[in-house]
Amino acid sequence: MLFFSVSHSRLLSVFILPLFALLLLTSCSKPEHRFVASNNDQCNEVQPINSSQLSHYTQPFKQQMLNKTGVKVLEEGTEAMLNRAWLTQQAERTIDIQYFIFSADNVGLIATDYLVRAAKRGVKVRMLVDDIMVDAKGDELLALDSHPNLSIRIYNPMLNIGKNLPQKLFNLATRFTDVNQRMHNKAFIVDQHVAITGGRNVADEYFGYDHQYNFRDRDVLLVGGVVKQVQSSFDLFWQDELSVAVTQLVKAENSLEANDDNKLTPVDFSLLHQYVCDPKNFDPQVRRLIDQVPAIFKPRSGSNSTDINHVVNLDREKRLPSQDTLRWVEHVEYVSDIPGKSKASRFLGNGGLSTEKLIALLKQAKRSVFIQTPYLVTSDLGKSLLSELVNKGVEVNILTNSLASTDNLEAFSGYQRDRAALLKTGVQIFEFKPNAKIRQKVMAQSLLSTAEANDDSTPIFGLHAKSMVIDDNITVIGTFNLDPRSANLNTESIAVIKDPTITQQVKQGMLVEIEPENAWHTTLDWNPDREVSQLKQLRVKLRRIVPKGIL
Repeated sequence: MLFFSVSHSRLLSVFILPLFALLLLTSCSKPEHRFVASNNDQCNEVQPINSSQLSHYTQPFKQQMLNKTGVKVLEEGTEAMLNRAWLTQQAERTIDIQYFIFSADNVGLIATDYLVRAAKRGVKVRMLVDDIMVDAKGDELLALDSHPNLSIRIYNPMLNIGKNLPQKLFNLATRFTDVNQRMHNKAFIVDQHVAITGGRNVADEYFGYDHQYNFRDRDVLLVGGVVKQVQSSFDLFWQDELSVAVTQLVKAENSLEANDDNKLTPVDFSLLHQYVCDPKNFDPQVRRLIDQVPAIFKPRSGSNSTDINHVVNLDREKRLPSQDTLRWVEHVEYVSDIPGKSKASRFLGNGGLSTEKLIALLKQAKRSVFIQTPYLVTSDLGKSLLSELVNKGVEVNILTNSLASTDNLEAFSGYQRDRAALLKTGVQIFEFKPNAKIRQKVMAQSLLSTAEANDDSTPIFGLHAKSMVIDDNITVIGTFNLDPRSANLNTESIAVIKDPTITQQVKQGMLVEIEPENAWHTTLDWNPDREVSQLKQLRVKLRRIVPKGIL
């Protein structure tokens, strides 16, 4: 059985120390069996999935979808997971997913189960995942790809899938720039009409369900309108030579039956289904909430929005401001880099469409800019741009991770080296707390309740949202970190939403997240680095050997 997996060792170090990554990828022991067979049929106890047709829900908005986009910001982790699950259930024709990480943890297995079930009822499923983070045996990949309605392609497979040690060493030595170019895009598209994009990968920590470390993240649900651009971007990546079918990378073992195209005879997915049916793995209360998601498609009388009530079981006062609305917006744009972003000859200096768009948006700012980025490593050009904004009277606030909350010491070392110079431009910097109170609003409530009953088990909470609001009328939600890797190496994507209502809602949440209960205000005279142990302070200083240009 196939699944995409990644360890909880933080991710960007794979890029920063590629030789170390190579050793990790080549020294992994044989994966253990992911499931244990049971004599009990857990699925007999699960109420059948309430699968309908997505077009039934979108039909009333057919005219609006031609020239406007329905927009719903997904702030809470559970809400983001439920929307993906429900859309997978309702898909009629196609599901296209594009991710940097698709993990084999609990959320990843549940997502895979839903995709397999969709494929079984005739939906064409295409999965495109970046090579560097796939931790699965070749035959596991072929097993999932064996279903006639499910296809897997791996982006830029130079260091992992289908490569032996000599090939990996050769690629590292002769094609270093190409090896470093990764696909960081994130898109989930159903029936070419509805899409989710933003910061979240598919893994426990992005939805608030990890027991050690969770992310504060943000996605946006898009209906109609701009989804055509999201679909076109996916198709461009899928058809590009950098996206290689798993059947071309891995040959089936002799014990497995394959056809002339190396496509296996479809395998039995019953163990996967039993795993997801087990209430210990998928809380029945959360499962039942999936059927409440279609409330977002019910028009609210006399309004440009639609209303959803209690999709997530939280008290109203605990809900984030943008959660309850699907708003129809005329001006929404999806900007994505093209495959192979850094194919040009100049290493770390090529830029891309997403970089150019963000620079253009920032230059247009007249009053205020609010940025959330988990990794903040600025170039001279970036500091110059921010300084120009401050000098013309634009208020610039940035929220990023603290040393206590970061998941990536290499990236933090770059920020640490640059912090004083950045502060001297006049921007205000806030650093996220690992126990930010905002986690009570965005983490899974069942996990949070258990964790808070035992302070020692409370997960660290880190920032992963990559968002920006400009002049109270433009919102940017995407995959772009403020660092050289996003600017020059990784392919990135952003949704640009020009709507004062959406922007005010997102900004309101951002303002809450820089309050003292959620973040430290960093200045030239003080920073919160000493809030962590001396050992961690030493560990981040040792990372200074890594050039900032590849962080």
